[in-house]
Amino acid sequence: MPIDLIIFDCDGVLVDSEVISCRAHADMLTRHGYPITSAQVSERFLGRSTRQANLEIETELGRKLPEAYHGDLQDELFRAFEADLEAIRGIHDVLDVVTQRVCVASSGSHQRMQVSLGSTGLYARFAPNIFSSSQVKNGKPAPDLFLFAAGEMGVPPECCVVIEDSLAGIAGARAAGMIVFGFYGGSHCGDGHAEALRQAGADLTFSDMHQLPELVRRVAADALTG
Repeated sequence: MPIDLIIFDCDGVLVDSEVISCRAHADMLTRHGYPITSAQVSERFLGRSTRQANLEIETELGRKLPEAYHGDLQDELFRAFEADLEAIRGIHDVLDVVTQRVCVASSGSHQRMQVSLGSTGLYARFAPNIFSSSQVKNGKPAPDLFLFAAGEMGVPPECCVVIEDSLAGIAGARAAGMIVFGFYGGSHCGDGHAEALRQAGADLTFSDMHQLPELVRRVAADALTG
């Protein structure tokens, strides 16, 4: 089958946001009664929806997070994005040359993506094909979001390549029956991240976004000849 659609995760794949996001989440959770470090946020919740993470945290706390937490976190996160967020190196160049259709499938909210993608000049390059876990019942690592995105784009799962940086995202793409590339070029990716992505089921891994067009071309050629 040909490769007709590239589905990009947002945080850590299109924008180098994970370090900023994990720091903001750790600060706000600690301030509101749930002590946690940014490294622990990354390990436990990277790639998962805020809804799922909050449910787990509230179960451990035995109570709801205070209402102020949600507003404080959003304000802090958006301030940090607008001040410090950068696009992943090479992504604009890649979007200039890939011949496949593209879309975004993120655990983040639409409002968050409007800020993160908007501040890096990427929003207009994907809109309106930007999909959030808020639009499906189950977020990553379930396949729902990827299947929803492919359905909205009118492309069969087997004709999709997913670009993911998280273990949850890799698992979700695999469960959706899609080819998945593990990207480890974000500033949050330390030693061992590539191997973790491979262990989670990534078909291949790469750290330089400029490699993506050739990797997609190679996989598509292999599919046609295999």
